[in-house]
Amino acid sequence: MNSLSTALPSTKVALQPIKIAILAMGGEGGGVLADWVVNLGEENGYFAQTTSVPGVAQRTGATIYYVELFPGADNPQTPSPVLALMPMPGDVDVVLASELMEAGRAVQRGFVTPERTTLISSTHRVYSIAEKSAMGDGRVDSQALIRHTAASARQFIHFDMAQAAQESGSVISAVLFGALFGSGVLPFSRAQFEETIVRGGVGVKPSLRAFTLGAEKAAKPEDAYQPESTKNIIYSPKNKQVSQLLARIQHEFSPHVQYLVIEGTRRLIDYQDPAYATLYLERLNNLFAQKGGQDERLQRALARHLALWMSYEDTIRVADLKIRDSRFARVRNEVQAKDNQLLDINEFMHPRIEEICETLPKNLGRWLMRPHWLHKALRKMTEKGRTITTSSLFGFLQLYVLATWRKGRRSTLRYQLETQRIEKWLAAVIEAAKANPALATEITQCQRVVKGYSDTHARGLRNFKILMDIVAQQGNKLTPINLRELREAALADEHGKELEKCRQRLAMN
Repeated sequence: MNSLSTALPSTKVALQPIKIAILAMGGEGGGVLADWVVNLGEENGYFAQTTSVPGVAQRTGATIYYVELFPGADNPQTPSPVLALMPMPGDVDVVLASELMEAGRAVQRGFVTPERTTLISSTHRVYSIAEKSAMGDGRVDSQALIRHTAASARQFIHFDMAQAAQESGSVISAVLFGALFGSGVLPFSRAQFEETIVRGGVGVKPSLRAFTLGAEKAAKPEDAYQPESTKNIIYSPKNKQVSQLLARIQHEFSPHVQYLVIEGTRRLIDYQDPAYATLYLERLNNLFAQKGGQDERLQRALARHLALWMSYEDTIRVADLKIRDSRFARVRNEVQAKDNQLLDINEFMHPRIEEICETLPKNLGRWLMRPHWLHKALRKMTEKGRTITTSSLFGFLQLYVLATWRKGRRSTLRYQLETQRIEKWLAAVIEAAKANPALATEITQCQRVVKGYSDTHARGLRNFKILMDIVAQQGNKLTPINLRELREAALADEHGKELEKCRQRLAMN
């Protein structure tokens, strides 16, 4: 229900409430921010009311806090207003969003209007469950999201508030409170805003620092997500082998593809070693030298997707990523653990017997894959999975030993299988490029279907094989647009139902 306007008998001027919606995720202090706004109003002559609608668990939605401020509380002649319990589309003055996607959700719900609403949002991203679970790259384009929200609001203030909160040692709610002041939409002074934080009595100093940063950024907002020119990127590795690889890239590869090749090389050095990155460069040089391999779009696709496939996620890679210092630091930061607090990190792992066999040397792995008594016993042991506490010494050492096996990765069954798959995929790309580089590019991008590990990888690989079978059967009759449509269908449904529907519609069974 909408708020009711009330006219003072003495002035006969219709007073209107200020309507504020706050969209924040758990742990970001959305409730504290709502309380600050309420306290700010009540201490300065306003009636105030706040309500909240909790979001869904994890990262599928945010809690919406709704605040209404009505003037005249310090005037005895002002009748008590009737305030609304929830925001209504087209009837919100200010929207505060703690993350960029939440700003987009506010626009989608109709809370933001170009005639009325000031939208204040952080530009950092916390990816939604739908974005993370997509078979391909499910991330929403942040620049497009910013353009859309900017066109939908009367005033759009946006910058990376998560970074500002980290710099100030506070939480994002304090930065949003500062940006709210900096926007100039509320009739309160800076002193009144800051006094509200002081009255709260918790984390006052860091909150005031965050408030100041937010106010300054709102007054002069930065341009978010401007891509950095690759010409300004300086690589100065200390390792001689790495320096030689970078010099080789600058000498052997065209400028339009150098940035991707450099990133691919860095990824594969981190994944394995410089020798493995050298294999990547040799494969690219061989592909680019083939007939049709000079197509720029094809070259960029190959540089990206070959690096992604060569850094496939096996058990060794997963163990390595889970025990890195940067991950422990990120987890502590996400849960806002203090230096003197103990933090347990439990990994819920469910490796299939196939992952175990493929991590072993190829001959031993093939033997264990056969249906004998040891295979059956091991399969039964892996059915329920297990929990490993990586923050404990024993749990850490288990994954550490597995991560160090990357020195023997080239001897594993998984390495042999992935090498065969990569070579077969590249052969299909080369064959298509001779007559149709556009089709070869679409074949290259089919690598997007293969991702993750365990069951996710198995389902993606199954869909990839279906696509490659279609490529082999259709040959030059297959058009790039049809293959793209088939690939998007495979990415839309990991179980392959959408892909099967698309095959039937295009008569490619």
